[in-house]
Amino acid sequence: MGHKLKITGWLSLGALAGVMTTVSLQTVANGVLTPLPLEDLSRLTQVFSIVKNNYVDPVDEKKLLQSAVTGMVTSLDPHSDYLVGEALDQFKEGVSGRFVGVGIEIAYEDGLVKVVSPIEGSPAFRAGLRPGDLVTRIDTTPVRGLTLEQAVKRMRGAPKTPVVLTIFRKDESRTFPVTIIREEIRTVSVRSKMVEPGFAWLRISQFQDNTLQDLVKKLTAVIDQDPQLKGIVLDVRNDPGGRLDTAVGVSAIFLPPKVDIVSTKGQTVNQVYKAEPSYYKGPLPNDPLANLPPQLKTIPLVVLVNEGSASASEIVAGALQDYQRATIMGAQSFGKGSVQTTIPIDNNRINLKLTIARYYTPKGRSIQAKGIVPDIMVDETLEGNPFAALSMREADLNSHLSDGQGAEKVDLEREKAREEALKRLEEEKKKPIAERKPIEFGSDKDFQLQQALNHLKKLPVIASKTMSERKEEAPTKK
Repeated sequence: MGHKLKITGWLSLGALAGVMTTVSLQTVANGVLTPLPLEDLSRLTQVFSIVKNNYVDPVDEKKLLQSAVTGMVTSLDPHSDYLVGEALDQFKEGVSGRFVGVGIEIAYEDGLVKVVSPIEGSPAFRAGLRPGDLVTRIDTTPVRGLTLEQAVKRMRGAPKTPVVLTIFRKDESRTFPVTIIREEIRTVSVRSKMVEPGFAWLRISQFQDNTLQDLVKKLTAVIDQDPQLKGIVLDVRNDPGGRLDTAVGVSAIFLPPKVDIVSTKGQTVNQVYKAEPSYYKGPLPNDPLANLPPQLKTIPLVVLVNEGSASASEIVAGALQDYQRATIMGAQSFGKGSVQTTIPIDNNRINLKLTIARYYTPKGRSIQAKGIVPDIMVDETLEGNPFAALSMREADLNSHLSDGQGAEKVDLEREKAREEALKRLEEEKKKPIAERKPIEFGSDKDFQLQQALNHLKKLPVIASKTMSERKEEAPTKK
């Protein structure tokens, strides 16, 4: 595995019985012989036989066994998966950043497809889809009853072809159709601009294969444009994560050489990733950071995060926060502090995506199910963000991992905040839709960006009126 671990985010559900007694049958993993449970193997065989011989229609034996394996893996946590066929192709496309479809990051919730985030600039983004929207139909096919793989397959297709998504928007209590024209999604993971003389904004929307090289180019262009740069805002809001080595490289741009960036700890994985080329350059022959100007190590820096900042985003924010290299501003992040790796099976025709470790910041903090707490909490708007308690985070996912640092407790105060936020939604949905359009990141109406600039300029910052730290909560299971 080495430095090729990837942090990914497909969500799915499943269940399988636990382990009791053992038998002489054994599996081999990492060179260790593992006894298999006789009683549960017998039960699995019994259920398989009953289903095969008694189900209303004939069933495919291979499909049944594959479903059993899939259930075993996906019941572990929301991020482990058994990838076969199109699901594997889709996973690889997601890492490369190119595919044909509508352009949404999705999760599976109560039998429906939930929009986690529309990809910036995609057809879904232009059509106005929002985080939290539920897809109930794809063309004429109800989503309930489809697997996540089947739903994704129906949303993808040939370029320039239409697909009609029926959307249920909870906060407006309405269902409506949206016609979207599919196109090749080439996610541009890095954007930049000079927001004011002396101050640059750089946004990373996802940590992909080429993100580090793209960020280096953007930073070089920014410095060339203004050699007397006074401050940088690094924006990872709604960034779902991606490659671990890319996150290490992004952190290394702003930190001293050879310092610890992140550590991973699991049954077989215990590794420290450092600000050294061997940990982030991947297949590149040379260090992509070698020619960056040294002033990037000291330029004042703010990192913007929110509830949608996950995984690799949290690695970067956590490392820069621990070394006090940057001020973290915004909202508490998603809390995905686990590491997945892909293990090829059957000549790479199948990939097992397995959670193998938790990751820890340089000071040993686990972010799992908690996230990065900003140094300065800042609302989305001047009026506040009264709906922050309703944001979906790792702690809300079924069967999520604990942080590994002690028992989690149900946050009763948060439950109360959720109830109050739901009441506010009843009032909010009475407003015209135009008044509820999300703010475009990086625009002159981006309140959090303006507060980040104020901080860099040592001007007063308007801190949050509504947000407070969200504590770890007990894992939920179905």
